Amino acid sequence: LFSLMAFTDLIVIFCASLFSSLLAEALSWVLIYRTDNYKRLKDSVENVSKKVEKQKEATSTNFKPKAKKKLDRYEELLKTQNSELSMIKMKSGFAVMITTVTLISVLNSWFEGRPVARLPFEPISFVQSLSHRSLPGTDYYECSMTFFFVLCSMFIRGTVQKILGTEPPKGAGGMPGMFDAPK
Repeated sequence: LFSLMAFTDLIVIFCASLFSSLLAEALSWVLIYRTDNYKRLKDSVENVSKKVEKQKEATSTNFKPKAKKKLDRYEELLKTQNSELSMIKMKSGFAVMITTVTLISVLNSWFEGRPVARLPFEPISFVQSLSHRSLPGTDYYECSMTFFFVLCSMFIRGTVQKILGTEPPKGAGGMPGMFDAPK
């Protein structure tokens, strides 16, 4: 059984993850989202994505080679713009990575060898290396700080992006996201 101390540890890790996500979004805003180049490219990606969807609908009813060529041209433009968008986001990604790695190393030194939670299941073998990281013994039901931090960050970062309106445009990436509704 975990005590109030363990609950406090979870709150600290959750708050650190929230802080990390807010800091990451602040860095992204400073380095990316407020720039005119990003705004122009984002609008262009959204417009071209709409054109691709329209052209796909038109091509499905109209089998003319001209319509197919137009669709191919739009898709190529979308691919080019998505790669430009990725290049712009790379500098922010690097800054976010450095701050996150620094925060994780500080937290690891605080929680070294101490479980922060108890899982209701034994994780599958390839997840055990993360869920039981830096914990002594073989009780794989114990959860390490790193695992809890990663889970919190996965949830919080997407939520913060959605709240702040900084999530990537729908057509960016070329493929639907993991949690997108099927079409």
